[in-house]
Amino acid sequence: MQWQDNLDVNAAYWTDYRSIVNALPGDRFPDCLSLNQLLPNNVRTSGDRPVCFVNSTELEAEDYEYRIFTKGYVSTRPDCWHDLFNAMVWLRFPHIKSAMNALHFRAKPAASGRGRLRDALTLFDECGVLLVSSQADILDAIARRNWLQAFQSQACAWQTGVKAAICGHAMLEKLIAPYKSMTAKALLIKVSPQTMLLPSTELLPLLDKELARLLLAGQVLNKPAQLSPLPLAGIPGWDFAGQQNEDFYNDSDVFRPAPKGLNPAPVLTFDL
Repeated sequence: MQWQDNLDVNAAYWTDYRSIVNALPGDRFPDCLSLNQLLPNNVRTSGDRPVCFVNSTELEAEDYEYRIFTKGYVSTRPDCWHDLFNAMVWLRFPHIKSAMNALHFRAKPAASGRGRLRDALTLFDECGVLLVSSQADILDAIARRNWLQAFQSQACAWQTGVKAAICGHAMLEKLIAPYKSMTAKALLIKVSPQTMLLPSTELLPLLDKELARLLLAGQVLNKPAQLSPLPLAGIPGWDFAGQQNEDFYNDSDVFRPAPKGLNPAPVLTFDL
């Protein structure tokens, strides 16, 4: 049995990582050498160090984010799914990962703990999804948790008018055995209809660079409230938990109604 057999790579939710999975050797669990071979030569940290994945057993005890920023070494435990998916996100969204590392490195510890910035970054790093659309009404419905309107009434629009791109490596790990209540943290992004027509091979690098730019400028992900809950099983076509009908979406244990006085997460506009 190959390690890829644990992943339903033909499922819609693996689309953005399918080429990476297929490019890795199947006869053994991916090691740092095979992962590094897929890294473009120009992937660098904001500390201007080339990024590389290094076996955790070869590294001295050191702060994880400090090590990445100053040396470019991404500690990767052998035979660890969580770290494998972290590496895959580095391969898919290198600018976002580098920007988040820089913000962690530069953040001053808050007197009461990590602070809202680092909490938001950690939530996105583990559970983040870029939810991108040219249709503001769908993004607004997600922000306001109008699940039937967002998912069922607008189901056809998701085929070409909405893109959900997973950035959180913990979410990728959960997709080994997906379940109905899986809930990501979505950054809601509005783009032009022309941008939505781009193939993912062009769209994702644009999103990667633009979000990284905004992160480093301090314009986004300053607090957890900028992220919106997104039950992944509700995405039309991501039907890993049953038939997506009205009864499915009326499951309030998963598709929870908006609390009173909800302040919806913002919808960002990217001019790409």
